[in-house]
Parts: sequence; C-alpha cells; structure tokens
Amino acid sequence: MTHDDTAAGAAAGPGGTPPGPSPARPGSPAPADAAPGTAEGRVPSPADAVLPPELAGAARTLFGERIDLAAAYAELLVTDGVVRGLIGPREAPRIWERHLLNCAVVAERIPEGATVLDVGSGAGLPGVVLAIARPDLTVTLIEPLARRTSFLIEAVQQLGLAKTVRVFRGRAEEAATGSTGIGPLSGDVVTARAVAPLDRLSTWCLPLAVPGGRLIALKGSSAADEIAEHAETVARLGGGEPEMHRCGEGVIDPPTTVVEIVRERVVGPVRPKAPKRSRGGRSRRR
Repeated sequence: MTHDDTAAGAAAGPGGTPPGPSPARPGSPAPADAAPGTAEGRVPSPADAVLPPELAGAARTLFGERIDLAAAYAELLVTDGVVRGLIGPREAPRIWERHLLNCAVVAERIPEGATVLDVGSGAGLPGVVLAIARPDLTVTLIEPLARRTSFLIEAVQQLGLAKTVRVFRGRAEEAATGSTGIGPLSGDVVTARAVAPLDRLSTWCLPLAVPGGRLIALKGSSAADEIAEHAETVARLGGGEPEMHRCGEGVIDPPTTVVEIVRERVVGPVRPKAPKRSRGGRSRRR
C-alpha cells in the first residue's frame, strides 16, 4: 500500500472505470506478483473470512446492521484480494482482527456527514471499511495502481456502495491539483494507512484537506517517534501540532493508534529562487 506505484490516469465517480487495462474479473489469471497461496500452498477460501466468535461483539458494535456487508467485504479480501496480490495469504485468518476492526474504530475520530479521502487505499483499507461502518460518509479512494483500482471499483459495485464511494486512479498530488477532466479533490478528513512516514505523508495529504480539515494517519508503535521527528516539517506544511490518539479502547485490544493533524494554514508550493542579474541585465549562474 505504498504511494510510489506507477500512476496511469484517473477515474472518478461511482462505478467509474479507470483508463488503462480493463479491470480484471473474478476468475481472471492472477497478476505476476500475486501470492499463489499460503505457506502450505493453499489459496484462502471464504471460510477464512468467517468472523471469529471472540470478535463478534466488537464487530457488531462497530458495524451494527451492516455487519453482513462487512462480512461480504472480508470474503472479497481473502479470496479475490489474495489471488490478485492485494492481501497477503497469511493475513486471511486474521482479516477481521488486523484489518476490518482495526480500521473501523477510526470512525470515532470522523465527524458526521464528513467527506473522506483515503490516500493509497490499496485494497480499500481503511476507506471501504469506513464507508461500510459509516453510511453517512462520502468516501473517495485514491490509488495510483491499475490492478488495485480495478479491484476497488469491482468491490464498490459488488457491495452496493456506489452512492457514497468513488475511486480516483492517480497519486495524491494529482488528486490535489486535478487531472484531465477532473477538478481538484478536497475533503474534511484525509486518511492513510501504511503509506509513508509522517513528513512525506503530510506533504501528500495536507493539501487534500480543506482548511480546518484533518489528516488521520493510522500508525503503529512508531507514532510517537514520528511525531517528535517530523513535527517541524508538518508545521512548515501548514499543519498544526500532531496529536496521537488510540481508537477503539474498550472495544478492540490493542486499540488502533492514529496521528491526527489539523490543516491550520494553506501553504503554497515552494518556488525556486530567481537567479540574480548582473549589471548588464544577464542572469548570473553560480
């Protein structure tokens, strides 16, 4: 789920089809880098997506009446998602604990009716999960890689989320400035999971947040160190002081750690200094 994948245009709108190769369909040959199966050589089956009994209470708390929709997405991840190389096969047995519930608790940091941009969405984490848990949200999944956007478009259609979720194929920088036929995107909340360190993440994500909006980055044990290391860079980019929060306390164990940054100021792009001119009017090169 990295930001450095090769971009190839953009697609916007519910159920939109991105330019480039046609979306892969269920049953299509797996990509060359797709995982062939688990360590035992077995491709995960839908049974791997079954909600463990010990997690049922947390899942019902987070997804409510849409828990069946969450289960359908879990099945997509452990079957088609694994075959197409979007989810590692070893993640299948823990898809609820490490992925769905881990992402769903972040909804507590998002205001009602917010517009959410999910940068480096990959297989839809956390963007699709948030859209399932919070039908009041409008979510845009931003992803540059063609095979991932193909999966996302199919998932949105199959899960019936097309009214509230759209897919943008391109980089965060392209989403912020706009691309052919598509204006600049912005949102109340920008999310990212396992994308990049906080300095680079802020460079890409803060321009996508409206003034007063927030970047919510899902982080692990490195969160406090990243805040200490990159707080000055965040400030130069117009962000407020990064705050660390733990989401889902009392619901999941361990809770999810997020770093939250408010976009306090709009900072324009840094322009290179103009070369000094000599007395004769010609530029002097150093």
